[in-house]
Amino acid sequence: MNDMNNTLEDLQTSASQAQKAAIFSSDKSNVKGFPSPPLITLRSPLLPPSAPEKKTVLLKGNRKNEDPEETLASSIPNPFPELFTSPVSSVVCQCLVPWTETSKTQVIKVYNENETSRALEVPSDITARDVCQLFILKNHCIDDHSWTLYEHLPYIGIERTIEDHEPVIEVQSRWGMETESRLCFRKNYAKYEFFKKPLDFFPEHMVTVADDPNGIPNHSQLVQTFLSSSTCPEIHSYLYAKEQGKKSWKKVYFVLRRSGLYFSNKGTSKEPRHLQFFAEFSESDVYCLLAGRKMYGAPTDYGFCIKPNKSGGARDLKLLCADEEQIRTCWITAIRLFKYGMQLYQNFIHPHQKQKTSPIRSISENSLVAMDFSGHKGRVIENPSEALSVAVEEGLSWRRKTCLRLNSHGSPSTSQSSSSNLAIHRTYPWFHHKISREEAHRLIEQQGLTDGVFLLRDSQSNPKTSVLSLCHSQKIKHFQILPLEEDGELFFSMDEGHTRFTDLIQLVEFYQLNKGMLPCKLKHHCVKIAL
Repeated sequence: MNDMNNTLEDLQTSASQAQKAAIFSSDKSNVKGFPSPPLITLRSPLLPPSAPEKKTVLLKGNRKNEDPEETLASSIPNPFPELFTSPVSSVVCQCLVPWTETSKTQVIKVYNENETSRALEVPSDITARDVCQLFILKNHCIDDHSWTLYEHLPYIGIERTIEDHEPVIEVQSRWGMETESRLCFRKNYAKYEFFKKPLDFFPEHMVTVADDPNGIPNHSQLVQTFLSSSTCPEIHSYLYAKEQGKKSWKKVYFVLRRSGLYFSNKGTSKEPRHLQFFAEFSESDVYCLLAGRKMYGAPTDYGFCIKPNKSGGARDLKLLCADEEQIRTCWITAIRLFKYGMQLYQNFIHPHQKQKTSPIRSISENSLVAMDFSGHKGRVIENPSEALSVAVEEGLSWRRKTCLRLNSHGSPSTSQSSSSNLAIHRTYPWFHHKISREEAHRLIEQQGLTDGVFLLRDSQSNPKTSVLSLCHSQKIKHFQILPLEEDGELFFSMDEGHTRFTDLIQLVEFYQLNKGMLPCKLKHHCVKIAL
């Protein structure tokens, strides 16, 4: 019996020695007949696909926490990879999974127009486009490629659009100890509009191409001259500049080139001996002034500035001011193009490229057709324009029936029924209840001064009327909507009764399809969301 115990003890001792040798001597394949444990590569699930793999780790003999089914499933290739492709970037996918200690994350706080905010824990390399995609998913917004992240610095009264490719954490790190700085999430319909309508952003009298013998740019290739490094376009006009250390502003002739911004000390002369350097953009950004008259005594409301990337105050700003909005927009757009070049164009076409690679619709969706059931037999409507008009007419007839139903089952008085009809439009995102003319201006300016941006609001001068605020040619115009009553029925009109509508919803839908008496169609409605 003693011999048997001694034998067992010897075996256990040799086994433990062999196991230790196998653990601490990984360069040997076999020690005393015991195979060395396998080498398993660990990879964090939050790292993007391009991240380098971690170093190999030698696992000890405790395998109680391992799931054999999970190990087996991970070794089987996915036969249908197209079913698991994500429509968003890998960085956005990282934000949707639980955080682990191995991931490098930062906390950002984002605001919207309603002053509501939301804090997020995001990867340190997240871009502005990824943050926008994240809020679009979380708030169930429609992704029309106009959602934008802004850098808002209220302590010096400036803000700018953060480009889609810019790292958000890097932008936030420049703020220093200024706690009032914030990130804002809202729409900007004019962010890439200059790629579609360059002539609206670059007036002919402000642009000159030096390589062109006539000096006049080719309008069909106007933006390409800014993107190409072989051409030398120039932006030039008079601007007000705030003198350093003084409160006065001086009107000077400025010239923008690839090398930087210059001003002439002799009229409109562009000779090298008359041009003096003012600013460059490799280590600085262009911002809009939010309260230029109040904070800096600017001569107009169309101010902008050049701010270095380093954290600093108002004395580090190079303040400029234009005579009108179109001139300011031209300068800001040209500076963005000179600084980022082809990267801006890649940001513009990126969503459209993603749409081309999106999955094809299902067979059931492709088999849907427009039908007309007004006759004894149903027929297929093959003409798209006819199908659209039939759909609009059907919606209007349905709304008329709804109004009649409210009048018959509700109160019989015309005033009460008309008040119930008035309340219908307040649920629509384009209607902003009880905002002032100045607030309407600010909201439209924030969401992009491009043709067709609009909102409806209550009139402050006449409580019974409404006002349509519309942007056209980078100017905001206001149209009063008057209620008209005839034969006991209430109508709405903007042209003294020539064109009448049963409610404001019908009015908006009509002018979204027809220009009518307006300078342009209603295209983009200003919207506010709660984060």
